[in-house]
Amino acid sequence: MTTAARALTDADIANLSLYLSAQLPALGHAGATHSAAASGKPFRDCPDCPELVPLPPGRFVMGSPPSETGRFGNEKQHVVDIAASFAIGRFDVTFAQWDACVRDGGCRAYNPSDDGHGRDTYPAVNVDWDDARAYLAWLTQKTGVRYRLPSEAEWEYAARAGTSTARWWGDGLTRDDANYGPDVCEQQTNCGGYAQGADKWMYSSPVGSFPANPFGLFDELGNVWQWTADCWHDDYTGAPGDGSAWDAAACSRHVIRGGSWSNVPSFVRAASRAAVPTTVRRGYLGFRVVREMPEGEVGQLAKSP
Repeated sequence: MTTAARALTDADIANLSLYLSAQLPALGHAGATHSAAASGKPFRDCPDCPELVPLPPGRFVMGSPPSETGRFGNEKQHVVDIAASFAIGRFDVTFAQWDACVRDGGCRAYNPSDDGHGRDTYPAVNVDWDDARAYLAWLTQKTGVRYRLPSEAEWEYAARAGTSTARWWGDGLTRDDANYGPDVCEQQTNCGGYAQGADKWMYSSPVGSFPANPFGLFDELGNVWQWTADCWHDDYTGAPGDGSAWDAAACSRHVIRGGSWSNVPSFVRAASRAAVPTTVRRGYLGFRVVREMPEGEVGQLAKSP
């Protein structure tokens, strides 16, 4: 397969789905084709470092079918082959982890506001793309291994966790599934059912407040948007087919993924994507880390108790 992403015909998609279903056991979730055992045991490189989940290489269908409710026109389906194992944050980076970076002299000494929503185990927000990279540079220097933002393809691969539906649990969305909401909700009471079920929070929620996906990752959908490494492109024409980040000269906007507490359901889908200026800081925008996995280390982690 070439490094350029390949657009799929309906027959291609059907054949690939059948192949994956035959090769990997179902999980009991709609559309699931990978076993949760395909991900490794969580680990962390230091006490203040984010907890990580190792993920294997694999092939998946990125994007959404025309029949998916809420889809946008920039989500055309195509095959991506994730070429190498990588470890991804089990949770979004929290304020506690960000503040540890600042105390240690990293993160450009920037103390982002939590907008009164909560700190400690709440996701770090009001960080722009370069702020996130400063945190990753601190982790890299501290641990001696490379940390970075996930590529857009890696993010969707991790969010889907082997599933092919709009969301890893299926096509629907309830207040027990994720932290999401209407576009505007200014009142703490009488908010049209904004705070219901497991979603007790008007704004962001502590990480891990909702169920994990089959890879053991929390809050991939909802709570806060997440930065990716990719520069924004209007569609997937010419995108890398190996899962690497898609850059561009003089990039001023980057891709964010996952949706947030402020968004309606159409944004809280595995295929949903949006563009924001690199310098934007918002109370609904955070990030999670990726840590590269040398080939020998993958085997060592698999053997660890």
